Amino acid sequence: MNPELLVATWSCRSSASRPRPDTPCTIVHCNEAWRHVMGATHSPWGRLPDDDQQRAMGALEEAASGALVTGLLVSAQTPSRDEPLPILLNVIPVRQVASDGPRIGAITVTGEVLAEPSSWVPSQTKRHRMETLGRMTMGVAHDLNNLLSGLMGHLELVREANVLHKLPEDVQSSLNTVHQAASDGASLIQKLQRYIRDDTEVHIETLDIEALINDCLTLTQPYWRNEPRRQGITIKVERAYEHPPPIKGVASELREVFVNLILNAVHAMPEGGALRFTTYASHMGAPYQREAEVVSEAAPAVTVQVRDTGMGMDDDVQARIFEPLFTTKGEDGTGLGLSATYSIVQEHNGIIRVDSAPTKGTTFTLQFPCADHAESPSASTDQGDSESAPQCRILVVDDEAMVRRTIDKLLTHQGHAVTPVESAQKALDVLSDTPFDLMFTDFGMPEMNGAELAEAVHARHPELGVVLLSGYTDTSPAHPHVTHVVSKPFTSSDLRAAITAVLSEQHSPNDA
Repeated sequence: MNPELLVATWSCRSSASRPRPDTPCTIVHCNEAWRHVMGATHSPWGRLPDDDQQRAMGALEEAASGALVTGLLVSAQTPSRDEPLPILLNVIPVRQVASDGPRIGAITVTGEVLAEPSSWVPSQTKRHRMETLGRMTMGVAHDLNNLLSGLMGHLELVREANVLHKLPEDVQSSLNTVHQAASDGASLIQKLQRYIRDDTEVHIETLDIEALINDCLTLTQPYWRNEPRRQGITIKVERAYEHPPPIKGVASELREVFVNLILNAVHAMPEGGALRFTTYASHMGAPYQREAEVVSEAAPAVTVQVRDTGMGMDDDVQARIFEPLFTTKGEDGTGLGLSATYSIVQEHNGIIRVDSAPTKGTTFTLQFPCADHAESPSASTDQGDSESAPQCRILVVDDEAMVRRTIDKLLTHQGHAVTPVESAQKALDVLSDTPFDLMFTDFGMPEMNGAELAEAVHARHPELGVVLLSGYTDTSPAHPHVTHVVSKPFTSSDLRAAITAVLSEQHSPNDA
């Protein structure tokens, strides 16, 4: 038996509305399947146990703030069954455009009835397996970050040496390509870690939109070039860049936008075609007019057009293209890609429009406000790289020999005196006989981790600054005796910046 999907829609009075257990948003619509399983609309969660009611209401609160909640497993006690009926809920915010900006106008809840208790057990087992897989993936990501630390660190040493030894240009180019590939790999691992950890921390920065698009094209190259070529298909990528000013945003989220658009374009061109990116300066609200073509008091903006020569869409599909769960890809689609794209653009105070017709291709036009008084994203980095920290005596603690050797070489190349050791206990032994200015320690070590070592060191040498090396994504020094955190894989500049940060909190290096 495959029961009909349960569907109910709640209204929200404004974007600031938050459903409460005592005064929930009003159900404005539900289908017969919902009434049969969940009961009366005035008490929509009345057939759920108390803890499931709280979880369902919590999901409504999250949706009212714009979050999509999927895979919420609850149980309902229906009059026709002795055993609770397992139900898988998805809670979907529906955005509306108002005069004061976009808001959550309604919340749609869908429920899939798992008809037999036996179908619940595999679901729970699958969830347990996914949790286990997540933990395993985090461990593998940590190990890969260690490997990339060694690779990128030694590549930096070679790249710096090529200034002195004047390596042939083709060798320099190859080294730069390898370093860029390793850096891209590190970024992918960090994104995977943030996804598994459900890390919602965002970092707003000044962005070159053209460089960001190029990154996305590199990331998706297997989809638009390698795989189509294997099938005898050619998708040509064209860039019509006019070098508009920078914007401000969250790089990872905007990369998600353009990756989604690229993948949708590839899907729309099964026989091949062209994918064209156009960028130019404009004014907010007039995305199709270049800045020089119109005099406007509107804020300066950057327009990006993503045009494909694919199968196109009719008016009905265009009207629904940004709706959650709407897809034209059948079982291959989730219906979340363009919905997420729309939400991200809105959160960046941007605009996204679609123009299409059957057999005529599709153009997505996006517009973002320019960054106010923005500087080049690389300006601050170059300035920091030019500053040299004073020579220090540094203790390096890491159980991975390759990482240990890499840090040793990078810091020695910077002029520091380095003592590498392989364990926390060895570090404590060395510290009892030798003075140091600061210590770099890995976080994940057997017997005593880096945070525990920092605490033990502080008890004996409270003046010693501690830099924690972490293969995970959290770079905030949450431990009280950790001065600074550096994520793996690191660069020589990362280590230099960490030393500068630690020394700035000390009066001076040890004189002993």
